[in-house]
Amino acid sequence: MAQVHPTAVVHPGARLHDTVEVGPFSVIGPQVVIGAGTRIGPHVVIEGRTTLGERNHLFQFCSVGAAPQDLKYAGEDTELVIGDENQIREFVTVNLGTVAGGGATRLGHRNLLLANSHIAHDCVVGNEVLLANGAALAGHVVVEDSVKISGLVAVHQFTRLGRYAFISGGSMVTMDVPPYCTVQGDRATLVGLNVVGLERGGFTEEQIGRVKEAYRILFRSKLGLHEALAQLRGELSAHPEVEHLVRFVETSKRGVTR
Repeated sequence: MAQVHPTAVVHPGARLHDTVEVGPFSVIGPQVVIGAGTRIGPHVVIEGRTTLGERNHLFQFCSVGAAPQDLKYAGEDTELVIGDENQIREFVTVNLGTVAGGGATRLGHRNLLLANSHIAHDCVVGNEVLLANGAALAGHVVVEDSVKISGLVAVHQFTRLGRYAFISGGSMVTMDVPPYCTVQGDRATLVGLNVVGLERGGFTEEQIGRVKEAYRILFRSKLGLHEALAQLRGELSAHPEVEHLVRFVETSKRGVTR
């Protein structure tokens, strides 16, 4: 049996692995599924059709799986899916999806959500993402792997953040942030590449060199965007790290931060 503190309230319909720990005064709803080795701290609320993978750690006072903060939501059966080995710190809020957004909010593996951060309805967050204190993602935001979002950042709905991007503290992000790039300010603009993040992510010197050249062509040359993309397609797109950047820019719907 799961180790449930006597003061916790766990609905009989909830499915908890035998190795789950639930702390004092926490509340777990009827549609919740929690995987092996997950620790639920005190005063945590998990509700809705929420699935938690293995070895997650939810700290005190966080709220996971509550109804979307969307005026159009009318109680439809939507879900929240969280992967493995995530840390969800104090007062974090992660909401269910909406029908209009595909019905699910998704969080991958090994993410760190620091105190008071927020993931809204229909967001899709990858792996090894950091949301620092007070960072907030509006609805339908897509965050690729290994993105670092500093404190007090706000990200506009439907915006995409490319992998290994770095969002500086206090930034207001209203357009897509290309992979590997650093942005800052209100409204956020490009200020360079996240070279430290690439090095920590295991990129070789050659890969980083190609990313630097792609960045120069896209954002520092006098070429128009379509001309720059065509040049990258011709010269560097055989390399996966550049192909990912090109594809990200080409598929942007909100426009790309410049």
